[in-house]
Amino acid sequence: MRDHDISQRRACQLVGVDPKTVRRTRPPDCPEIREEMKEIAGKRRRFGYRRIGILLERKGMLMNHKKLYRLYREEGLSVKRRRGRKRARGSRTPMPKAAHPNARWSLDFLADSFGASRKFRILAVIDDCCRENLCLTADTSISGARVARELDALVRIYGKPACIVSDNGTEFTSRAILKWADKTGVPWHYIDPGKPQQNAFIESFNGSLRDELLNEEIFDTLDDARRKLALWRYDYNAVRPHSSLGNQTPLEARRTLEQFEGSAPGALAQKDRPDYQSQTRRLSL
Repeated sequence: MRDHDISQRRACQLVGVDPKTVRRTRPPDCPEIREEMKEIAGKRRRFGYRRIGILLERKGMLMNHKKLYRLYREEGLSVKRRRGRKRARGSRTPMPKAAHPNARWSLDFLADSFGASRKFRILAVIDDCCRENLCLTADTSISGARVARELDALVRIYGKPACIVSDNGTEFTSRAILKWADKTGVPWHYIDPGKPQQNAFIESFNGSLRDELLNEEIFDTLDDARRKLALWRYDYNAVRPHSSLGNQTPLEARRTLEQFEGSAPGALAQKDRPDYQSQTRRLSL
């Protein structure tokens, strides 16, 4: 190769030698700098090669930025891009079964429009045991603080739930909700992102609400939407039969369970609850 100025591959062919027996693995260059880079990256995992280069310069290790980047990539120190935001995890205790009223509530949002395509949102709350719809609050904007106020109203009427289940929406992971859960001591469980089947009861309710009301009615104003939602809620709880409840209504199922097992811990007895129609008018405003 030196005398005839030919490549290593050509020389091996002429001599009849396997190139693998001739080639040797070259030791990595700049081993001291590589070790220093790995030490810095281990302590500062979110630092890129530029900041690591600055820290190396402070230790007297000067290097061209292109070579620094090559060493940085060869050592596998590239910063992994974070996907999505940090989500609330809620309580780590096992989710209780919906064995009696107020054992578990489910929350979710729906969206629709009124008038000239004006959007509004609906906060839906149901009792997973008796399938009773506890709340249908409609407004153009519903914040986490508003959700906390609605939950306070529901606790005064129905009693404190043993558990609340929801998705990771911004309203349910807001400071207002986290503060409310801490103040009331109600365990709050968040389903995994992209797993609506973990909150199947409210998803089934949403499908019924959209199929039987939202896709059937045209709302002229927000007040018109609230009125129709209140009427549908009364029909859903007191008239409409549910196959999962043996064709009982949710109110009948709640009465049966309360008579059989007694009121759930912290819940109000049926005779002590306010008139149902007054609840409907109040919660629909």
